[in-house]
Amino acid sequence: MLHSFGSDNHSGVAPQILDAIIKANSDFAVAYGEDEITKSATLLFKKQLGDNAEAFFVFNGTGANIVALKAMTNSYNAILCPDSAHINSDECAAPEKMTGCKLLPIKTTDGKVTVEDVKKEFKGIGNQHHAQAKVLSISQPTELGTLYTPKEIKELAELMHQNNCYLHIDGSRISNASASLNMPVKSFTADLGVDALSFGGTKNGLLIGEAVVFFKKELAENFLYIRKQAAQLFSKNRFIAAQFEAYLSGGLNLKLAGHSNSMAKYLESELKSISQVRISRPVETNVVFAYLPKDLCAKLQERHCFYIWDEDTIEVRWMCSFNTRKEDIDKFVSDIKLLV
Repeated sequence: MLHSFGSDNHSGVAPQILDAIIKANSDFAVAYGEDEITKSATLLFKKQLGDNAEAFFVFNGTGANIVALKAMTNSYNAILCPDSAHINSDECAAPEKMTGCKLLPIKTTDGKVTVEDVKKEFKGIGNQHHAQAKVLSISQPTELGTLYTPKEIKELAELMHQNNCYLHIDGSRISNASASLNMPVKSFTADLGVDALSFGGTKNGLLIGEAVVFFKKELAENFLYIRKQAAQLFSKNRFIAAQFEAYLSGGLNLKLAGHSNSMAKYLESELKSISQVRISRPVETNVVFAYLPKDLCAKLQERHCFYIWDEDTIEVRWMCSFNTRKEDIDKFVSDIKLLV
């Protein structure tokens, strides 16, 4: 198979991560996160995200979002989110099923919600006939590759706290955001009042596993039981923890993410000379969105793997990964030029 631009989930595993797994496999260890590797990895999260950061490991991104949201809500609550949010569009109604909450998607054009957007959703508060808003879940970066500024995140956190609510960040690509903003993750999460973070890794070089991080003690108190009930507790937890230990040490996560971001910028620059390809959104992280003529799109998909984001407008999405190479992009762009 040629290099895939379909998803950063199509990429393999970073060599440093495989080495960490092999190293963790050298001896026996206590199960269910009671091992020394897990303890070391959770301390590393505290070092990077602050003393209040309580990290827990889970299998996947959907699981991370579900159990994080479950810890912040009761079944009579509502969860606000952009309409493009992964929890709304790509998780098969799992958040509603597992939390019992009502999702209230907010229409956006760039994947980002504003304070004014969210204010409009605080309806029926105290009315027993209405689901009670409790959490705003945003993605950083968004599913459209756009980034919230620190100021925007702080304003959203303050709004939610003023209304006795929480702010959750789906950070499946949080390291890409950190690399693009050139800011530590802590500076645009914990420092700004974010209450919970789904900290991703599998889209950026990990084999399996994500982390749920709470910045408020009360949210973490019963999380062990929530995680267990949701079937997100790995018996051999050290193999997830070992990956994060390597991932967060020496800035590996930022190195991998920075490379995928730079490959997206390179792809954008190489496409600018092709008039039949129109870049449709700002390239801020590791994804390029573009409009293609329908016939060109069909022919190109015969040669390369990528997805159509919007079938009505033939807007496509091209994802770059930690192991995308310039020659992969050169081949891709060369094929486009050949087809047009």
